[in-house]
Amino acid sequence: MTRIAEILFHTDPQAQAGTSSAGGANVYTREIATAAARQGHEVHTFTRRENPWVPDQVKVEPGYVVHYVTAGPLRPLERYELLDYLDVFRQGVSTIFDRIGGPDAIHANYWLAAMVGHALKHERSIPLVVTFHTLELVKADHFEAESAMRAVEEKAIFECADVVLASCDVERDQFVHYYNADPTRIAVVPLGVERAYFAPGNRQAARSALGLKSEGALLLYVGRIQALKGVELAVETLIEMRQRGHDATLALIGGPSGPSGLGELSQLRRRVTEAGVIDHVRFVAPQSHVMLSSWMRAASVTLVPSRSESFGLVALESSSCGTPVIASAVGGLTTLVQPGVNGLLLEDRSPVAWADAVEEVIVADQEGFFALRAVELAQQYSWSSAASSLVALIEQRRNSELVAC
Repeated sequence: MTRIAEILFHTDPQAQAGTSSAGGANVYTREIATAAARQGHEVHTFTRRENPWVPDQVKVEPGYVVHYVTAGPLRPLERYELLDYLDVFRQGVSTIFDRIGGPDAIHANYWLAAMVGHALKHERSIPLVVTFHTLELVKADHFEAESAMRAVEEKAIFECADVVLASCDVERDQFVHYYNADPTRIAVVPLGVERAYFAPGNRQAARSALGLKSEGALLLYVGRIQALKGVELAVETLIEMRQRGHDATLALIGGPSGPSGLGELSQLRRRVTEAGVIDHVRFVAPQSHVMLSSWMRAASVTLVPSRSESFGLVALESSSCGTPVIASAVGGLTTLVQPGVNGLLLEDRSPVAWADAVEEVIVADQEGFFALRAVELAQQYSWSSAASSLVALIEQRRNSELVAC
C-alpha cells in the first residue's frame, strides 16, 4: 500500500467544478484520489477551510479522506490573498502528519499547493510530485501575464520537485521550453474520464430529459466564465450561426470565476441582448457529472474556445459521450481533438471560422461520422490508469535520494 498526501490549497476538491475557483484541478484531484483509494492505497487530501461548517475531516470513501485546514478567513479568497496564509496552512498540514503519520509522497496540485509541498519536502524529507494544471509563462504567452512572482516560484519548484506530471507530450515540451525543466524528471500521465457518467446515448432522449426542443442545433460550452476560456467566442459563434439562418441555440454551463468573472458574465448577457439572441442562449449553473453528461449527449457540438489549456477535460468528456468537439488548437487540446476523428481544431479565432466549423461538423455528424470514433478515442483514458501511473512513480522514488535544491 502507498500512502499519498494530495494538496490542493486554493480550492476544495469536493467543490462543484465551474464554480468560483473550482475547475479541472478539482476534478483531477478528486478523481485520481478516488481511483488510488479503490486500488487499495491510502490518500489524504489537504485543502484550506473556506467555511466554518465543514468538519476537520471528511471520509469520502474507504481509503480517501479530505482534511480541512484552517488558514485565514473562513471564506473564499482571491489568489493574491491566499499567499498570506501559505505558511499557516503548511503548519496545519505538518501537525496532521504528526498525528496520523507522514506519507510516502506529497502530490501537490497547482502552484500555490506546490509552494506548500516544496516547503514540506525540505521539512520532512518527503518526495514531491507536482501537477501544475496551468503555468504563468504559458498563460502570459497565449493570453496575459498574471504575476512575475508566480513564474519565479514555478521555476523554483521545477528545479526541486522529484517528479512533475505532464498531461500530454505538448505540456511536457512546454515545461522544457518555458522553464528549462529537466526532462528526466517529467512524467507524462494523461487524465481520465469517468465513463460511468460520460457515455454515449440518444440525443433526442437527452434533450427531452432536459426540457429542450428536439429540433435545431445545440451548441454547448462548459467551463468557468472568464476571458481565458474564450467564452465570448462561443457567444459570437452562436450569433453568426443565427445570422446565417440556422436554428441554433447555445448553452453556457458554468459560473463566473476570478476578479473579472462577474463583469465577464454581465458583458455576455449584454451582448446576447444587443444581438437579439437572448432567447437562444441559456445560462446554466455548473452541473454535476450526472447532469453534465446529459447536456453533452443532448448537444450537437461542444465548443472549447480556450486561449490556453493544459489538457482540456471537457473535450475528453464530450468525446466520451459521442459528441464532436470544436476546439482551439492550443495545449493539450491538440492531442485530445483529432481533426476528422472526434471534431476539429482551429487556430483562427474569428466567429466566421468557428461557424464554418460548426456547419461542417453538424453535416458530417448527421451520418454518424464522429460519434463512434469519438467514443473509441476517449476509451484510452481512465482515472484508474492515471492513479496507477502516479503510484508507480511514487514507488520508484520511495527509496531514491531526494532531488536536491
